Amino acid sequence: MRKQWKRKILINNPVALDPVQIKQDLHDGNQVIVQFSHPDFYGSILEEVDELCARLDENFGVRFYGHYSLSFDGRTLLRIPHVKMLHLNSLTQAHNTDTLAMLEHLHSLHLGIYELENSDILGIDSLRSLRNLSIISEKKLLNLLYVKEFSHLEQLHVGGKVKNLDAVGHLQDLNYLALHSISKLPLHFVNQLNKLKHLRILLGGREHIQEIEENEIDDLEIVRVRGFHDLSNITAFKALTRLAIEDQIQLQEIGFDREMNALEELSIFNCKGLTRLLNMEQLPALRKLRIFKTAIDFDSFIHQKLPSALTEFEFATSKSKLDQEIQESLFKLGFQKWSI
Repeated sequence: MRKQWKRKILINNPVALDPVQIKQDLHDGNQVIVQFSHPDFYGSILEEVDELCARLDENFGVRFYGHYSLSFDGRTLLRIPHVKMLHLNSLTQAHNTDTLAMLEHLHSLHLGIYELENSDILGIDSLRSLRNLSIISEKKLLNLLYVKEFSHLEQLHVGGKVKNLDAVGHLQDLNYLALHSISKLPLHFVNQLNKLKHLRILLGGREHIQEIEENEIDDLEIVRVRGFHDLSNITAFKALTRLAIEDQIQLQEIGFDREMNALEELSIFNCKGLTRLLNMEQLPALRKLRIFKTAIDFDSFIHQKLPSALTEFEFATSKSKLDQEIQESLFKLGFQKWSI
């Protein structure tokens, strides 16, 4: 089952809060995040925010961002000890980040501090109970060795300069993993993640993902990975229901050399070197197909045997006249546009 992201409702630099509306927004299935861009906006409202943190669940959170020309002072966190979801991101600097150790109720932590002062920040003991962690370190080499002890972690988004990435392989409850701007480090550890269902590889650089063996991953996304040109082991992802490939200019061919019975959605966007999408008959469950800005010849492609389950099909080249003709052809063949 693909991960469903909650809609985020942001309350920016508030001078007052409406607890009734916040509760309603949470009841409707949203996340509500109160965010502050500068200490001038903290006022006395942080104590009110903390009272709500104590009463509400982990879908109510607090974010500190911006603070341009300033370093965020981690001692501010002592004013919200009951916070369950915390975002410290889009920050250039922060100090006194060891105060994270005082947040005993933390469920979800999102760290994006450009000049991260402590490369061993994940060694803070209280973080071991996290279920959701997003951390990107662009300047310092972040030590991931400590995540071995994060036995409750279910979702991890990690990026930038890291070492000991293979420690992620110890996270036996992990079901979502996003690797962001991580180049060339081997991915063998993914084979240890038996509960992993969602894998995203974003930016960075690598030629392939051949290290990943047969698995139960449900949702695979590969976006703008520099040098990526080989997806020949795609059928190792035998449980895949969704595959999205985007901005891979060196990828020339995608082929399915054996049947993939679960794949329902295939999206290929801006892969300008892609000339061949082969063996579509191996995808009997495919319902939705989207092909945008590739070098695939539509006339040749449409005459191959396509899955009988396919009902929603979009094919576009970015040439308006040609695209109009293609859409008319697809309509005559009984295909609908991919509904969102």
